Amino acid sequence: MRSILFAGTALALALAANAAAAETAVTTETQTGIAVTIYNQDLALIRDSRTVAVTLGENDLAFIDVSAGMRPETALINSGGGVLDIVEQNFDFDLLTPEKLLEKSVGQTIRVIRTNPTTGEDSTEEAEVLSVIGGQAVLRIGDRIETAVPGRLVYSGVPANLRARPTLVVKAESSTGGSVAVDLSYLSRGLSWSADYVMDLAPDEKTVALNGWVTLTNQSGITYNNAKLQLVAGDVNQVRDMMTRDVMMAAVPAAELGGAAKMTQEAAFEYHLYSLGRPTTLKENQTKQVAMLAATEVPVEKQYLIANSANIWGNYGYNFGEAPRQNATVKLKLKNEEASRLGMPLPGGVIRVYKKDSDGDAIFVGEDRIEHTPKNERVDLTLGQAFDITARAKQKSHARLADNLYENGYEIEIKNAKSEAVTIDLREALPGEWQILEESLPHEKLDANTAAWKVEVPAEGTTTLTYKVRIKF
Repeated sequence: MRSILFAGTALALALAANAAAAETAVTTETQTGIAVTIYNQDLALIRDSRTVAVTLGENDLAFIDVSAGMRPETALINSGGGVLDIVEQNFDFDLLTPEKLLEKSVGQTIRVIRTNPTTGEDSTEEAEVLSVIGGQAVLRIGDRIETAVPGRLVYSGVPANLRARPTLVVKAESSTGGSVAVDLSYLSRGLSWSADYVMDLAPDEKTVALNGWVTLTNQSGITYNNAKLQLVAGDVNQVRDMMTRDVMMAAVPAAELGGAAKMTQEAAFEYHLYSLGRPTTLKENQTKQVAMLAATEVPVEKQYLIANSANIWGNYGYNFGEAPRQNATVKLKLKNEEASRLGMPLPGGVIRVYKKDSDGDAIFVGEDRIEHTPKNERVDLTLGQAFDITARAKQKSHARLADNLYENGYEIEIKNAKSEAVTIDLREALPGEWQILEESLPHEKLDANTAAWKVEVPAEGTTTLTYKVRIKF
């Protein structure tokens, strides 16, 4: 009986070895080109071209080093001359790790090697793996049970369903033999990009120098060597599955900067496509930055905004007295047009603004996020609160003329502690039907609910705006 069992085991191992030998490994050494198109929503299109050695008839082709985040249902294989007919494909993402090797050995016998700390000699014992939970093994060694690994674990082989690298195994019928050019395309998770901008504000605060960078993050499990890189800006609709496979993600190291070559852009369907003019390598678990645009002397407008100071809580139906002090919001505005030395679609991202101090050292003055901004649109950045410009509002009168009809009078005192005069954009949101009855400065009706005043405040001085408004709810 023991001989029969041994013979059966040997036959199974031989069949497994023959099956492995019959599989043709298609590695990146035969790769003739790789193109990566990355979208905004953890999505990328990979186009991988390789040369494959096939035989006439049925072939098992193992494409090694495909993305671990591959969506296998999207895989498409095209062969030169159409000589391959794909019968079946399997994506093996159960990767070879110490934990997986131990898990796959449950019910099997392995060896445990211990080293004597005094003599340095090794001793070997056989152990049966009873169970593995959370990387912790329960072993039967002789007549005892061990719950902690007592030494080095040695295995007789690697289970057939474990792979060292993510692998797509394809069963294909070939109408010929020899080398065939194959293009493998698929969608993948684990690749993402974002736009980051650096803005250098001129000393007179009238212009800026703007540099745009694309930040690429590769957590897909493989490296893309000398890849053609394209980025798509826009929201592409995807069907979301209720269940998604988890992809193991490692920590991302510090960013690596790409070369100075800028990216070109073009319209693609209803999106914008940005292409890098040279191949680049996206390493596994790496963040890389690539230059996208550079513009100098871009005109900007600085704005001091004070909003809803008089009715900061939106209470128009009673007299609130004096409101808390409010600092002005500092904004920068620019136009994305050719006349402003821009005029290209700007992908959504964060713009960080710097300005040099009196010693010529750059200081950070604020940042804001922009959405995808088409050509000829305006860019509005909120940078922070002005330290030296404040407003304090007081309700001077309140009268209820009828149900839901009120007349309120307000006084807004604006102080400027700066050494130069400033212009304040003061806005008040007014509900219902409203009419300004009296005012010390003329207002502009921006929309159905907003009145705006331009208030000039002298250097180290104060300007007070007064107005009375009738409101019908």
